[in-house]
Amino acid sequence: MRENMRLSDSAIAILKDQQSKGIQKKSLSDEQLELIYQNKWFKIWVPRALNGLELDLVSGLSLLKELAYWDGGLAWTVTLCAGANLFVGFIDQAVGQDIFMSKQVCLGGSGQIAGIAEREGKSYRLKGFWKYATGSPHLTHFTLNAHIHEKGQPLLDSAGNPLVKSFFVGREFVLVHYDWDTFGLEATASHSFSLDNICVAENQSFFIDASKRTRTELLYQYPFMPFAELTLLVNFMGMYHRFLDLIEKLFVLKSNQGKWEPVESKVAFHKLDEMQQDYRHREQSILDLAENSWNNLENKIDNTLLYERIAIESRDFVEIILANVNKLYPHTGISGAASDNEINILFRNIFTASQHKLLQKSLS
Repeated sequence: MRENMRLSDSAIAILKDQQSKGIQKKSLSDEQLELIYQNKWFKIWVPRALNGLELDLVSGLSLLKELAYWDGGLAWTVTLCAGANLFVGFIDQAVGQDIFMSKQVCLGGSGQIAGIAEREGKSYRLKGFWKYATGSPHLTHFTLNAHIHEKGQPLLDSAGNPLVKSFFVGREFVLVHYDWDTFGLEATASHSFSLDNICVAENQSFFIDASKRTRTELLYQYPFMPFAELTLLVNFMGMYHRFLDLIEKLFVLKSNQGKWEPVESKVAFHKLDEMQQDYRHREQSILDLAENSWNNLENKIDNTLLYERIAIESRDFVEIILANVNKLYPHTGISGAASDNEINILFRNIFTASQHKLLQKSLS
């Protein structure tokens, strides 16, 4: 169901008030988490039958983009944790029913294939080390990918490639390594974690593949790659939009205070206007792609070309965002270098987010 996902004034006030606290704590504050739980933001992609929001793709992207406008660290955490909670559509239904009725359920983990799952009859023994589990302090379950072995030998899939499965384990079985120390997105607390010979049942494994889904809702038929591309991209979009708005306010202030010569002021506002128009054009294009691909999925129309365009346009968009932020930031003055200045926070968050490999373009 398409919904207007505008945030309430009270929610925005909490987001603005608590952002610095999350940064200082290097983890979401209790107030931020309570806001998330009250609004079911970790359950954006969870069915209503399991006490989730069950948003369609476009409504969910709209919500994530607005969260990122007000607090990139919180939005990134919501995006990654809600994205992991999406796995409810691929795990055993009885297990999902048991886990996801909880108000505070929060899955998260690593997309790396970094461990070994030794098959032992109808169970697996997991061991390994995985990096960048966003939201580690408040995860109820950790997700991971591992190579499947049996009797010490790697198993192959039907195409002859190493067999890989995804798993989830309760946090009580996980050792968290508190090693997240970055200059941006501090509140995401994306620490590493490890497992040492932890035995899990078959129903704690799954494949993130539309053909292997366990629920019928349309969202679980949408391929994971374009879904991931879009949900990460709207975080960049929200942060960049906020950055442009704050730069505009700064330019107006500098112009009114006579800190610029008229010609310099005119050039600055012209360049900013070009960037704002480009942003609006790209924003509309990517959201149209998302909506059209969702409608096509509903109507059983092939989406191959649209998914390819999402992949290309999302990476192009991020590249433009990084380039434009780099051009604008030197014009913010010493105030923009202050660590508690919102422009500085946005700059740090945007460039820390750029280290995620998914939307990076090759150097060639």
